[in-house]
Amino acid sequence: MNRRSTDSRASATGEPRTGPRRVLRAAVARIPLPLRGLRSRLLTSFVLVAMLSSLGTGALAFREARTGVLQQSQDSVINRFRASVDAVAPYVPSSPDAADLQKVVDQVLYANPTAGWRVMAAYGTRRAYAPTPRFTEPSDEMLTSVATRRAAVFQRVDVDGSPRLLVGMPVTYIAENGKESRLSGLVMYLEVPQTAEEGYVEAMVSGIERATLVALCLAVVLALLAASGVLRPVRALRRATRRMAEGHLDVRLDVTGTDELADLSRSFNETAAELERTVAELRRLEARGRRFVADVSHELRTPLAAMSAVTDVLDVEAESETGEALRLIGEGTNRLSVLVNDLMEISRFDAGAAELNRDEIDLAESVRRTIASRWRQEEVELRLPGPGELRARVDPRRLDVVTANLVGNALRHGEPPVRVTLGVRRGGPGEAEWAVLEVSDNGPGIAREAMPHIFERFYKASTSRARSESSGLGLAITAENVRLHGGRIRAANRPGGGAVFTVELPLHGDEGGTT
Repeated sequence: MNRRSTDSRASATGEPRTGPRRVLRAAVARIPLPLRGLRSRLLTSFVLVAMLSSLGTGALAFREARTGVLQQSQDSVINRFRASVDAVAPYVPSSPDAADLQKVVDQVLYANPTAGWRVMAAYGTRRAYAPTPRFTEPSDEMLTSVATRRAAVFQRVDVDGSPRLLVGMPVTYIAENGKESRLSGLVMYLEVPQTAEEGYVEAMVSGIERATLVALCLAVVLALLAASGVLRPVRALRRATRRMAEGHLDVRLDVTGTDELADLSRSFNETAAELERTVAELRRLEARGRRFVADVSHELRTPLAAMSAVTDVLDVEAESETGEALRLIGEGTNRLSVLVNDLMEISRFDAGAAELNRDEIDLAESVRRTIASRWRQEEVELRLPGPGELRARVDPRRLDVVTANLVGNALRHGEPPVRVTLGVRRGGPGEAEWAVLEVSDNGPGIAREAMPHIFERFYKASTSRARSESSGLGLAITAENVRLHGGRIRAANRPGGGAVFTVELPLHGDEGGTT
């Protein structure tokens, strides 16, 4: 028979112990939590707390209940065994033989016929068993304890998977003074199955499991309710933030309660109010700035036109130093006129008043006329499709501005000849077709730090260009005209040197319109 003590205690092994916080962090790290939402985290936290609370409470209740059940069973068995031994002890000789020992165990067993007991009597080397010699041998520790003590000793063992209680009880003689006792040498042993107690323990485990499951279900319900209550103002804040991002700066949240979420809602309302005030002030200042530029440009345009006409006339008639001065005045007047016209064009874009007057034209012919009217043939190299091969609905005047600004920019900051290429980029099935206009030069290219700002207003990549004929608005106006057509524009440096500007305009449809 296999015997294993169930009351033995584990001794210290010297292994390093892990702190509770580290254990908790490691356990949480091993749990695959979907941390993408606050609801999931709240639900998981509630379930974990409920699980730990249920398991902790269940473990404590199980330990106390198990101890109580086993203690009550043990006390009952020991008391009955002591009463049975006390009843037969006076009739046992001082030096019992094998027959006397057998008579004692038979009488003890006879007094407890339905308890499933196994009884053994030991006196020196003599043994007697009832009902059969099948008896679990006590451990050496128990034998030593019984031989030296005057009280009952018990031990719980596991025999072939069945829990049993072993009780050892020495028989003593009472001295004549009635106070002291001495060992008789006779020891009675009892082996009792504890199947019923094991059943009670299993029933407790099952009850604790059911209670834990109920607690987890309640925790999930409470977690969902709590999450809904917590997430309701969070969802309202998300909706309000999205509406604010869409431009509705007058959005506000309803503030209820005095908790942290209510403080967050109040802070959002204060921030939204301040942002609305700031944006309104900025818009007011921006509108005033646009109106000022438009008014100044308009007021300057008429006198500049008159000045240009007068300087042209005087330039023809004047000679020597006076003629040179008039030519300088004429050049300055022309540059100022260009700047005023550019400012008026920019102000129309800012005010949303720029419109497209579309017409179906031959793009190659339009580009060719723009180049021929402004520059010599050796300055610009054209690579255009044949007549009628590439047609599109565009605004001819704005396409002329785009082409002229890109070629003029390339001639000013690059080296001739400037190469102008026009072609078609076809996408996949169901995708749009684009007319692609490329203007490249042989100059030094665009500095890396200037590339992100190349289409900004009044931006000049080099301080040496501060007094050039360029107003700093040409590329900005070009970009606005391209976007007005629903197209795209980008700048880059060629691997072999020089800059290249690429414009893409949709060939079909009426994308774009009033800005």
